[in-house]
Amino acid sequence: MIWWLTEYSYATPGCQSGNNCTWLMLGDAPQPDAHLRILPEHGGQSRNQEQYGAGAPELVVEISLTSTEIDFGSKLSLYERAGVREYITVAMFGQRIVWRVLRDAHYEDQVIPEDGVLKSAVFPGLWLSVPAFWREDLAKMAEVLRAGLSTGEHRRFVAQLAAAK
Repeated sequence: MIWWLTEYSYATPGCQSGNNCTWLMLGDAPQPDAHLRILPEHGGQSRNQEQYGAGAPELVVEISLTSTEIDFGSKLSLYERAGVREYITVAMFGQRIVWRVLRDAHYEDQVIPEDGVLKSAVFPGLWLSVPAFWREDLAKMAEVLRAGLSTGEHRRFVAQLAAAK
């Protein structure tokens, strides 16, 4: 997941990925396994506060192995209340990916389409092949991500981020 988000951020100036960073959020300080954000100077909703991120990054990923109750419970609630626009939970037991999109202040789970490719509602071109992820097929994951990055939607998003600066 970290590699996937990093590759996207390299191709999308104005976005930044990170992992295991502390975020100051509604009086709490979670450390999501990974995040992707639009930088504040490009119109993002988070900011930097000393060495921490503050507010809500646009996208958060939690890998659930021993933290399932927290990731599907208190963190889910915190991220929803804080305004994290997309929250991905990777449940290692059961090999399940839950990608939630914040709509009207509540998360809605995305349904995995027949082709197995989930697409971000916030970051145009951020596409994930769920079957390739579980097979650890990085070549296929890269192919699907490149397909997303080659869309007109992604080009327009990059232009929008540049214009916001």
